[in-house]
Amino acid sequence: MVTDDHPLMREGINAVIQGTEDIIVVADADNGQQALDMFRAHRPDVTLMDLRMPIMNGIDAIKAIRTEFPAARFIVLTTYQGDVQALRALKAGAMGYLLKNMIWKDLPESIRAVHAGRRRIPAEIAEALVEHVADDALTEREVEVLRRVALGTANKIIAVELSVSEATIKAHMKNILAKLGANDRTHAVTIAVKRGFLDG
Repeated sequence: MVTDDHPLMREGINAVIQGTEDIIVVADADNGQQALDMFRAHRPDVTLMDLRMPIMNGIDAIKAIRTEFPAARFIVLTTYQGDVQALRALKAGAMGYLLKNMIWKDLPESIRAVHAGRRRIPAEIAEALVEHVADDALTEREVEVLRRVALGTANKIIAVELSVSEATIKAHMKNILAKLGANDRTHAVTIAVKRGFLDG
């Protein structure tokens, strides 16, 4: 099953798969909720899942499908290389992670591997995961603070918005800088965006 909110992307994936003899597309979906409904109807062996979609995102869709069908197998398709998103997808139950620019080259082999029960993660994503495996993750509150910093909001205003003292926000920022190895607020936002903390 192919799940992606861009019709052209779905068509491209279908074209790649049509060139194979051993793989067929049994269903298409353009959001996570539709993917859940289609999965119930068609029970595909492998589901290709975009991460960013309306109504229900890919990670929530994987969790929802795996709640009902624990043996379901997923390959996440994304344009995004951040290690945080990859980790979330793998924790949700994805067995493969494929960047959309690799689809034309690697998709059929990735589908076969995941169908056979093997994981498929591109080297650069695996390296990013390993590089940050020992890092302290940002807490939900720290991510909340950083989202506001990314919008250019001052500490004083963030404190008011979150109903805490400015000193608390400064303490959060100090922790964020330390965890991300950032020099300042702007650097912290840049790193957080690159690694995927501010997604989803």
